[in-house]
Amino acid sequence: AAATLVTGYIRESTDDDHSATTTIAGVLTLALGAFAATGRQTEALAGAAVMLLLLTMRDRLHGFLRGISDAEIEAASRFAIVALVILPLMPDQAFGPYDAWNPRQLWTVVVIVLALNFAGYVASRRLGPSRGLMITAAAGALVSSTAVTASYARRLREDTPATPALIAGIAIASAIMYGRVLLLTALLAPKALPALALAMAPAGLVAAGAAFLVSRHKPSQQHPGELALGNPLNFGPALGLAALVAVLALASRWLLERYGDAGVGTLLLLTGFADVDAAVITLAGLPPGTLSPTRAGLLLSLPILGNMALKAGMVLLIAPNRRGVRGALPLLASILAAAGGVAFLAQP
Repeated sequence: AAATLVTGYIRESTDDDHSATTTIAGVLTLALGAFAATGRQTEALAGAAVMLLLLTMRDRLHGFLRGISDAEIEAASRFAIVALVILPLMPDQAFGPYDAWNPRQLWTVVVIVLALNFAGYVASRRLGPSRGLMITAAAGALVSSTAVTASYARRLREDTPATPALIAGIAIASAIMYGRVLLLTALLAPKALPALALAMAPAGLVAAGAAFLVSRHKPSQQHPGELALGNPLNFGPALGLAALVAVLALASRWLLERYGDAGVGTLLLLTGFADVDAAVITLAGLPPGTLSPTRAGLLLSLPILGNMALKAGMVLLIAPNRRGVRGALPLLASILAAAGGVAFLAQP
């Protein structure tokens, strides 16, 4: 019967219509009947319910599939290989100096970071750039707030009606970055989350408030063109992140043993200039009980402050004019707010 259905599909399909929904539904119906007849009634009922739901969503699913680009399909395939092929093959045991490396744990956190990047990548392609400068900034910041900041700063070199929206977009990208770091901390180092949230919440609120205030003046719906975010699921960056985290894991344990919290804090601060995600992963990989939750949150705030300072300097260097200064002000204000939160948290 299944062969008959498949043969019928081949004979009836044309160049304009390759839909196999009816054929697949027929084959699944036969399979579900076989399950029910051999005592697997629960599985048959569950499969029938899922199939019915998918069939009722057929038109919406077709619309969704038509909107998927080749780049998104490739990105999803790469993520499937990273998460479903490489991860299970990684050995789950510590080795190396200070037992700093556990391949399974190391690759697990890489998968989590890539999952966040993938979600942001899809959102940026779905929402930007035609939805306006600020929405594009929010979607792009899920992948790389640094790329958004650099792209918008280049636009600030010239006087344009979109200047307020560009400045607001830079502030929004910063606010999204704070939220992204808090989410990653909640997944990888939850004990550090309360202290880090207390320190960083004022900065995120300042950045979001600055974006709101700036966007109220002469709003612009111009779009910035395609943001150069790249494909966040290329194997090169994934392997580079894993190598960076491995080096930082070893360095952090050596510095912790030799210099204590000051050594780890310095390492995380320097790491933040390059990659805040790597700093979060490094702290999460320290042995349990090494740092108190408050101390961990304080140390994790250092790379965030360093990264924001780098972005503020980037805006001033790329756009050395009054517009660049205005674009850097929300970043500088959020840094001051974060510093105040850190100072409050550090009080004995």
